[in-house]
Amino acid sequence: MGLGIGLVGLPNVGKSTTFNALTKAQNAESANYPFCTIEPNKAVVPVPDPRLDELARIVNPERIQYSTLDFVDIAGLVKGASKGEGLGNKFLSNIRETEVILQIVRCFEDENITHVEGSIDPVRDIEIIETELLLADMDALEKRIAALQRRAKGNDREAKAQLEVAQKLLEHLENEQPVSTFEDQENDAFKQLVRDLRFLTAKEIMYGANVNEEGLAEDNEYVQALKAYAAERNREVIKLCAKIEEEMVEFDEEEKQEMLESLGVEESGLDQIIRKGFEKLGLMSYFTAGVKEVRAWTIKQGTTAPKAAAVIHNDFEKGFIRAEVISYEDFVKYGGEAGAKEAGKMRLEGKDYIVQDGDVMHFRFNV
Repeated sequence: MGLGIGLVGLPNVGKSTTFNALTKAQNAESANYPFCTIEPNKAVVPVPDPRLDELARIVNPERIQYSTLDFVDIAGLVKGASKGEGLGNKFLSNIRETEVILQIVRCFEDENITHVEGSIDPVRDIEIIETELLLADMDALEKRIAALQRRAKGNDREAKAQLEVAQKLLEHLENEQPVSTFEDQENDAFKQLVRDLRFLTAKEIMYGANVNEEGLAEDNEYVQALKAYAAERNREVIKLCAKIEEEMVEFDEEEKQEMLESLGVEESGLDQIIRKGFEKLGLMSYFTAGVKEVRAWTIKQGTTAPKAAAVIHNDFEKGFIRAEVISYEDFVKYGGEAGAKEAGKMRLEGKDYIVQDGDVMHFRFNV
């Protein structure tokens, strides 16, 4: 769907190791020196969903198709990136093309892995990165203000309205506040600025606390400090050990579960990242279930039935007649489509129906 999550962080915090594990492929070079990632690595990652596995158990299809997310591993930022330091603006533009930012921060000591700042301090690392994002937004906005001022001199009413909001927003940024906390979010001029400039500090942010094995079961001092910082900003913290996640890449599900239990955790950090990233993007899944394929289809929350049908094929929307809908819970409870129908649990829904997460659907159309 073109919606992506960008992995960012300082050099040598475990981004590429996390990316390797996320994509089930060792295609992002990991090395103990800054800028080992030169071009952004992109990958499509399946979204774990036990509901799909349960549907497949009932239907016994030839194949299963999960929803997916795009992840982008972006080279390590350094202090001064907004002014071209390190690999600079190239990577800021890569972040701009994603919708959610996952900051990987190092929360463990290891004398064999150099930290670019010389010590371990996750809050400092976050503030370095977020300052660079803020400075980049200010630079983009200042350029837009200069252009709007030229247009406003010619009595361009739209330019004048946008200029007023842009100047307020710049003042907001100069006070070290991100675009996401700007008070006038519903202003049309503000929305236009966000669409045009794709502000970095307007994006949803999650923190990935990369710990060592000992840090998984119990929060160390670095994770505690990170969680306190995140709580003040209403942001998600997901704890993971990137090294162990990478080691588990080749494990089957049973071996993986045994490993997690031995480490005292219930869910893989990477599974949490994928699941929570899906939610942060405002996405959900509906299902189709047949003998050929059981499949999750990705849509935005609040999507109508015809728009949901278009994800399968545009013709489904053009000729939409109705949707046959069974909730996931009823599909499982009554052992499949036939049982749900017999129990009166299949509904016929029209063009205004808002698809719910987990709906099992079949579309009737005529083109």
